[in-house]
Amino acid sequence: MKRIIEHRKFLGVDKTADLKKLKSVYRNLMKEWHPDKFTDNEEGRLDAEEKSKKLIEAYHFLVSIAAETIAQSLEQYNEIIANSQILHYSYEKNLLQLNFVDGSSYEYFGVPKTLYNKLCGSDAPARFCRRNIYNEFVYRKVSKALEK
Repeated sequence: MKRIIEHRKFLGVDKTADLKKLKSVYRNLMKEWHPDKFTDNEEGRLDAEEKSKKLIEAYHFLVSIAAETIAQSLEQYNEIIANSQILHYSYEKNLLQLNFVDGSSYEYFGVPKTLYNKLCGSDAPARFCRRNIYNEFVYRKVSKALEK
């Protein structure tokens, strides 16, 4: 969740911002901080390059968790969580990553450590995640399924 808040703060948007608003804010900030605007100022150009990289990262991240993005891929997501087994999972700082047998990976934000510990102790991780993870936390897809 901290990462989400930081990216929203960096772009100057709140959690109600839709894709149209994100795109507008992103484009305006990129116009302001594009490195080509600083051709005569080397230090300014380097700062602009760094800021534009952060803008790109924040924008793409927020787009990946936006309600519209989630809605567009909901059918595919539901199919993956229903039909593909969990191959591996990892946890770091309230971020749970689930890797599925089909090659898909999803990140779930704000997962408490106690819930992760219960997942580790579960004899059926897929069932545990269906009940406690999949529809309870903000998530984003981090890698696509392997082509068959």
